[in-house]
Amino acid sequence: MEVSEANDESFGIEVIPTEDGKPAPCCPHGPTLLFEKVGKGGEKGRRFYACSACRDRKDCNFFQWEEEKVSEVRLLAREAENQSKRPVFTQQENCSRFRKFSSLPLDEKKFCQDCQMLLLPGEHEAHSSHRTTAVSTDQLRRPSVLLRPLDNKKSNAQYLFTDRSSHFLLDTLAGLGYRKVLCVGTPRLQELIKLRNLEQKHEPMKSLLLDIDFRYTQFYSQDEFCHYNMFNHHFFDGEASGAVLQAFLTECDGQKVVMVADPPFGGLVKPLASSFSLISHTWRKLQSSDCSNTDIPMMWIFPYFFEPRILECLPSFTMLDYQVDYDNHPLYKHGKTGRKQSPVRLFTNISPRDVVLPKDEGYRFCSVCQRFVLSLNKHCAKCNVCPSKDGREWKHCSMCEKCVKPSWRHCQRCGRCALPDHKCGQGEGQEGCFNCGSLEHKRKACPLKDTHRISHRSNAKSGGKRVSHRPLLKPKAKRKSGAARRAKKLAALPK
Repeated sequence: MEVSEANDESFGIEVIPTEDGKPAPCCPHGPTLLFEKVGKGGEKGRRFYACSACRDRKDCNFFQWEEEKVSEVRLLAREAENQSKRPVFTQQENCSRFRKFSSLPLDEKKFCQDCQMLLLPGEHEAHSSHRTTAVSTDQLRRPSVLLRPLDNKKSNAQYLFTDRSSHFLLDTLAGLGYRKVLCVGTPRLQELIKLRNLEQKHEPMKSLLLDIDFRYTQFYSQDEFCHYNMFNHHFFDGEASGAVLQAFLTECDGQKVVMVADPPFGGLVKPLASSFSLISHTWRKLQSSDCSNTDIPMMWIFPYFFEPRILECLPSFTMLDYQVDYDNHPLYKHGKTGRKQSPVRLFTNISPRDVVLPKDEGYRFCSVCQRFVLSLNKHCAKCNVCPSKDGREWKHCSMCEKCVKPSWRHCQRCGRCALPDHKCGQGEGQEGCFNCGSLEHKRKACPLKDTHRISHRSNAKSGGKRVSHRPLLKPKAKRKSGAARRAKKLAALPK
């Protein structure tokens, strides 16, 4: 079952906070989340548990109704399946293997590309039919280059920061005085911190990587990496990893902590915000009484059109104009213009004026907004903000009394700005049913959505007679706006 937080007025899936003391059933990715199907008008549907990390049941087929009674036999089978999905080696075993691997002569250092693992000499023969490659010292220091990026777009596809974005983030955090960086789903940032420490040209920094990709246990010690699911705040190694996090969040000798998170783009905002809030709560408990009402300094990297959802969960955050780009993503590259620019932004509770964006990349400081913005993001005196979200220069509509995208025009009939080829008579966000054109429901709830399949089956049973299976009325479907298409596309692109 695909679970998403779509902006759908007639159908939606909501994440329901579980009651205190009521444990959720577990899948291979840790405790599941409780979901509820919500209809138009707020009608509540049946609640069910599903995987927190995977949005497609092909990747994790866990499903259980909230009130469902599960037999002991099924519970045992479920636990056996969860155990079978655990990594072959524990993190402690991988640490021991890494020490042995590092001491090997260069010609004996091999990496199996098929199994995605470092090989010790006694394992070479067992992997002789696999694709293997030699491993250099530099590659051991940059595992994100050596490992094949996960590419399942509906569960765990990985997009990795470019060196440009990694250096900007680290330079900014170091300039703000942070000396400990909690890297949540940001392996490239962890690598850069360790590489800079080896150069000994900068003040040393500490880092801890929390990531769901267990392959990183092959390269980092237990104090540098925790196998973690950010959608349910689950540590796969239990209390031991929790203790590592607490030790890292403890600020001593003036070492300030900051958190940088880069979740999958298709991830649900509410569970992510809940997990980040729990980390912040852990940090707060470890601080002095002066910090009892503050949150951990944080940067959350996410597409700009999720701004309303993020601010709803974390109202102290601000979206910055900085465009984050990725090495292995075909679209999110630096230097593109117009609508081809990366939509990924920084959301932070750090003062926006303190995050200095590079002038040579087209950013400037707005003295009114007291933050750095893209040069095309002109300040609007009427709105009293720099309004652009997508990097283009927006224009003010006096009738709407707000700034809108440059491609939009004011429609007198609709009383709002929209694309020139929009369908009049529909309010903003009311696309209606793709199947029959009704504004009363969406395609998923359309009573005619199975007409074609049923009629086709009837045709086969009737000996091949031609039976019409077209709906009585099916107006041409409205073309979705650019923002809607991009949102749908990105929802299928978690990292």
